[in-house]
Amino acid sequence: MTTQQQPRKALLLSLIPGLGQIYNKQKAKGAIFLGVTILFLIYFFAIAAPELGNLITLGEVPGRDNSLFMLIRGAFHFILVIVYFIFYALNLKDAYTIAKRWNNDYPVPTTFKDMLKGIYANGFPYLLIIPSYIAMTFAIIFPVLVTLLIAFTNYDFQHLPPTKLLDWVGVTNFTNIWRLSTFRSAFGAVLGWTIIWALAASTVQIVIGIFTAIIANQPFIKGKRIFGVIFLLPWAVPAFITILTFSNMFNDSIGAINTQVIPLLGKVLPFLNGHLIPWKTDPTWTKVALIMMQGWLGFPYIYVLTLGILQSIPNDLYEAAYIDGANAWQKFRNITFPMILAVAAPTLISQYTFNFNNFSIMYLFNDGGPGTVGGGAGSTDILISWIYRLTTGAAPQYSMAAAVTLIISLIVISISMIAFKKLHAFDMEDV
Repeated sequence: MTTQQQPRKALLLSLIPGLGQIYNKQKAKGAIFLGVTILFLIYFFAIAAPELGNLITLGEVPGRDNSLFMLIRGAFHFILVIVYFIFYALNLKDAYTIAKRWNNDYPVPTTFKDMLKGIYANGFPYLLIIPSYIAMTFAIIFPVLVTLLIAFTNYDFQHLPPTKLLDWVGVTNFTNIWRLSTFRSAFGAVLGWTIIWALAASTVQIVIGIFTAIIANQPFIKGKRIFGVIFLLPWAVPAFITILTFSNMFNDSIGAINTQVIPLLGKVLPFLNGHLIPWKTDPTWTKVALIMMQGWLGFPYIYVLTLGILQSIPNDLYEAAYIDGANAWQKFRNITFPMILAVAAPTLISQYTFNFNNFSIMYLFNDGGPGTVGGGAGSTDILISWIYRLTTGAAPQYSMAAAVTLIISLIVISISMIAFKKLHAFDMEDV
């Protein structure tokens, strides 16, 4: 008869990692868990504890202590400590669960060989994703944590390590965005234009992409391959080349738009004759040009995506709608568009989040100009390009840039999560 294990006792013993596993007759696992803990304690007291102490103080002697390096190293070791605490929690759960498995007569591997077989049989997928989790931790979580910490310091042109020490200032950087008139007006203007830009530019490219795909998918259209090649040209050419080309074309005095296109249109539309549009010297017209450019740059991807979806829609649906007397608009509203949205909703939402942080087009077209709105921000700067200015100007404001970065992240994440939830973008259906 199998001896009954006490899950509570196993849990209490595992407060010292490994002892609960040894109690559950898993000596090899217990030895590994205990060994990991001993190595962690050596690492913690020898390396991590001093670095975490430096993270709290950020240095004491200017010129000797580099506060920025202390912050970065402290963030790194903080992540490692958190990882161990996750391991510690899993150790407690493992001891309790295995004890219950013993009592329920489930097979429990006790030898090292049996453990390896169990890992291969049941945990192989987890072994494959462990490297990706490690990479994600240090490629994503680590930089985000450093940015988060910098946002709560006074890291600017007046406090540059190692000549000056950094100090923790709490939420001062966030409050300064609203308290200081310069930053408040700049943040309001930049945020407003960023929202308008993301909504307008993304909507334009989505509408054009869906429209061209629907037209190209019609059976009466001839030469579909030629149209496909033409529509893909903006996608085939590197975006920065297209942006620089358009920047020259929209030049107020010698650009092709004002010198050739508008005079040609003036022959048909007399009110345009002799009128030069200040594309790069007037903020409003610059914004219009940027939105039109992004529509041109972004619609090919939507076109290809939508065309693939349209070709997969069963014709039976349209035939049934035709029999019921549905017109073209009713077919689009009740069949085509819902099918497009069901498949492409995550991608369409990502277009809005991408344009929210579309730095290159703002920088390359007119360097965020013309003019400024205060706080180091140009009249056509979006939040991401404003951050670039805050960190590369003559008087860099690194902590303020970090604070704005966190605000951007919260906005994008919140809007994306709400949109995904409302559209049921990631709902999985049983097949």
